[in-house]
Amino acid sequence: MTVRNPATGEVVGAVPAQSADEVAAAVRELRLYQPEWEAMGADGRKKWLLKLQDWLIDNTDRLADVVQSETSKPRVDALIDPSFAVDLLGYYARRAGKFLADEHPSPHSPLGRVKRLTTAYRPYPVIGIITPWNFPLAMPALDVIPALAAGAAVLLKPSEVTPLSALELARGWAEIGAPPVFTVVTGAGETGAAVVDSVDYVQFTGSTATGKRIATACAERLVPYSLELGGKDPAIVLADADIDRAAYGVAFGGLFNSGQVCISVERVYVEAPIYDEFVDKLTAHVRELRQGADGREPEHELGAMANEAQKTIVARHVQDAISKGAKVLTGGKATGVGTFFEPTVLVDVDHQMTCMTEETFGPTLPVMKVADEAEAVALANDSIYGLSASVWTGDKSRGERVARQLNAGAVNINDVFANLFNFALPMGGWQQSGVGARWGGAEGLRKYCRKQAITTPILPTQQKEPFWFPYSSGKLVFALSAMRAAGARGMRRLGVFDVINTVGGKGK
Repeated sequence: MTVRNPATGEVVGAVPAQSADEVAAAVRELRLYQPEWEAMGADGRKKWLLKLQDWLIDNTDRLADVVQSETSKPRVDALIDPSFAVDLLGYYARRAGKFLADEHPSPHSPLGRVKRLTTAYRPYPVIGIITPWNFPLAMPALDVIPALAAGAAVLLKPSEVTPLSALELARGWAEIGAPPVFTVVTGAGETGAAVVDSVDYVQFTGSTATGKRIATACAERLVPYSLELGGKDPAIVLADADIDRAAYGVAFGGLFNSGQVCISVERVYVEAPIYDEFVDKLTAHVRELRQGADGREPEHELGAMANEAQKTIVARHVQDAISKGAKVLTGGKATGVGTFFEPTVLVDVDHQMTCMTEETFGPTLPVMKVADEAEAVALANDSIYGLSASVWTGDKSRGERVARQLNAGAVNINDVFANLFNFALPMGGWQQSGVGARWGGAEGLRKYCRKQAITTPILPTQQKEPFWFPYSSGKLVFALSAMRAAGARGMRRLGVFDVINTVGGKGK
């Protein structure tokens, strides 16, 4: 399988399309080494994760080169991939011990105080991770790192469009001499399906359609999974917002990485009193942006689309909007070079247009005028998706109130992407934007673990517990009375005679 630079069409690499048998063999190999990796404990694994962090830092320039070669991202965007991975490595490597430590909950009643209660976190042996093409190094790292920190072995299947960066991550793991508990397999859909059929837990990021197929396959095997799927994220700009900040923020939120971000701004609702001024400022800012192919020197804000198929989707959405009455204020077409598509601002849009209802995943900003906050919220919630949203307002309390009305897994007030850079928060979608969360504090590690309940006697044990066989009326009266006294309320706690009647078959 050849890998091409989307800006030039140049072949920049080639990878094998690995078969189901090869995937199964890789999983068997991982299973051999995972128990030792788990037994190493969080502190032992921390050493290797921080060595990988050092390797990423020392190889940042080369990694950015590889990212650019297969995506044609601007240099600044390409540098974000390894830097994001470095940040997450530090977070989870240093906190895994605390997050995975045994917990000792208090018993639910006095009767339980004869036992020491323990919740232990035991990793799934092999985690299968399937990642998309938009951030070919950061996306794999964001899932591989917490899974490794949890004590699991990891099989990664990157997108066939951009597999080279993921292979670099695996190369780094091998170069630091880490245990062989992280492997990359390459290929298209068949390879991904083989991963789903072989592992103990699946983490998938990609389209909603593919996510549904993976969920069905996992259900057949009774294998747990987490899915981050499509999005159509709304931005609500209220009349009391800082218009300049909102215009700059919405432009960045919608056009970063040429709009190829799961949580990019894909539709904008602006209250009528500031609509004209906002649109003017947004359009002027978008016209200032530079588009082109970077080398190692940062020169552009926007690069190419990942592939021709994605460029075609963007063009279709724009043409559909125009045919239904929308106006293009800037952009609106492919440049004619590679897969570049001009950053585009659309107005006079509505929910009859695909640019407002289907995921575009491209450099478009459709802007719609609304009468008030209530209409903005209603339109923002008029979607099958629910990944994230943003609210722009001069009143933070109002922003929080609006945020709590939105059907989205994350809401940023006067900002975009902020939740993505705060690893203590969950990263997951509602509705058809996903199931579960990719990370979020302790749960970002515990999701890759099976919870195990352990009870240990505190008091000396007898040869036989009172309630064990053979049954007797006297022991039953004692047990039921004790349970009622511990769990019921008011005078019902003292209903010993009711219990005696019930055990004797004379109850009401």
